[in-house]
Amino acid sequence: MSDFVLSTRRRRLWPVFIMPVLVVVLAAAWSAFWFFAASKVDETVDVWRAREAAAGRIYDCANRSVAGFPFRLEVRCSGVSVALLSQTAGQAATQAPITAKLGEILVVAQIYSPRLLIAEFKAPAIPSDRGQPAMVVNWSTARSSIVGLPGPPDSADIVFDDASLDRIVGSVQAPTMRAKHIELHGRIAESSTPEKPVIESVLQLTGGSIQGVHPLLEVPFDADIRTLLSGLKDFSPKPWPERFREIQAAGGRVEIVQSRVQQGDVISLATGSLGLTASGNLDGELQMTVAGLEKVIPALGIDKLLEMGVPQAALDRFAPGVKSQDVNNLLGALDRAIPGLGKLARQNANVGVAAGINSLGTEATLEGRKARSFPLKFVDGAVLLGSLKVAQIPPLF
Repeated sequence: MSDFVLSTRRRRLWPVFIMPVLVVVLAAAWSAFWFFAASKVDETVDVWRAREAAAGRIYDCANRSVAGFPFRLEVRCSGVSVALLSQTAGQAATQAPITAKLGEILVVAQIYSPRLLIAEFKAPAIPSDRGQPAMVVNWSTARSSIVGLPGPPDSADIVFDDASLDRIVGSVQAPTMRAKHIELHGRIAESSTPEKPVIESVLQLTGGSIQGVHPLLEVPFDADIRTLLSGLKDFSPKPWPERFREIQAAGGRVEIVQSRVQQGDVISLATGSLGLTASGNLDGELQMTVAGLEKVIPALGIDKLLEMGVPQAALDRFAPGVKSQDVNNLLGALDRAIPGLGKLARQNANVGVAAGINSLGTEATLEGRKARSFPLKFVDGAVLLGSLKVAQIPPLF
């Protein structure tokens, strides 16, 4: 009888020993898996850095560490530096690179989803040109996510809060750009194929402003721009001018699905398509619909420009082919013929310009308000409102 009881007790002790052993084995296996995954994340970062370096974008960090055990993978890089080679049409491969320094980047991946990487960036970023600090970029928070690495990404997103950009002039920082919130989203469009990839992007900006260009741009505005980019051959790393040249050769275009910009009571909506000429300039047409156009014309200050005399540089921008001396002589002749007539023409210049712009398009309704609809043309880099040249965009390659 005693032997039977002893045997039963021995059999019942087995579960007590099995469970701790299983826990230890699983913990060891999980630890081995985490360290293996950590090494793979580190490898992925190195592969990505090598790809970017081949495209003229060189990333480096003074210190890199991997942490996050047991359920996360965290790659922290401090003392970040970036060097950009041949990334614009005006930057030759032999020129000194544009460099930037950044405090820290933290990249996080969940152990069960290693192809999704989430990153946080610590401000400020300081771009330099020829070794001298040129700008200071700041933000309160900056984060991004990317899906699909180490292969071609399926989607990518980046978000900034309280972003600012200041130019460095001597020892003084001059405000240049401000934005309360910026979001940029990109993904492979549903219409895309492996042979002809199409990128869908969305840019959303809240409380944006640009200083030092024109008073009109200093007033905060919001923007929501949605585009489709075609003409890509592949996603292999290469400098941007080379990428744009391939898009032009393939007949690629940027389709503006919708562009909505609001500044106070002024609202503009645009759709259309833009391509690239053989010289790298934008070419195409956007159909604009603007509500509150009558409030934009006085802000341009054309009457004040005429009162001070019209410089040739301004005419070359707004009315190519017209000579400054001819305009000033005409206004002076009006004053001599009928004293005050030239001054009256100057003071009423905005009315005439507004009437001229209104004659370009047709009446329309935008979000329940009266508006004007008219084409905005891009001709070999020149931006034309009717026959009025309003801007010149530099070539992309």
